Amino acid sequence: MSEPLLILTNCPDEATADRIARTLVEQRLAACVNRLAAVHSIYRWHGAIEQASEVPIFIKTTRERYPELEAAIRALHPHSVPEIIALPIAAGYAPYLRWVEDETQPPLLA
Repeated sequence: MSEPLLILTNCPDEATADRIARTLVEQRLAACVNRLAAVHSIYRWHGAIEQASEVPIFIKTTRERYPELEAAIRALHPHSVPEIIALPIAAGYAPYLRWVEDETQPPLLA
């Protein structure tokens, strides 16, 4: 079985979050993407304290698909340095993890 990953990223708005989520699932880079409610973030950027409303998304994928998934997020995200964090899934319900693996298989070429 492939190693499942949970990817976290924050988007500047719901439209961006939805566009990234749909693209990742359509391209089979993710089995599922959860869009969460907006959060308030406070962070340091270029030496200044900033704050923003952001929309987090949780992405379920596999280690094999991660490089393409990261490239897709970077291409679709409006920030020059988007937050993209991959966390290994140490354990989970086996049928669900098999589904994640099945749904992230690259499409067969005809």
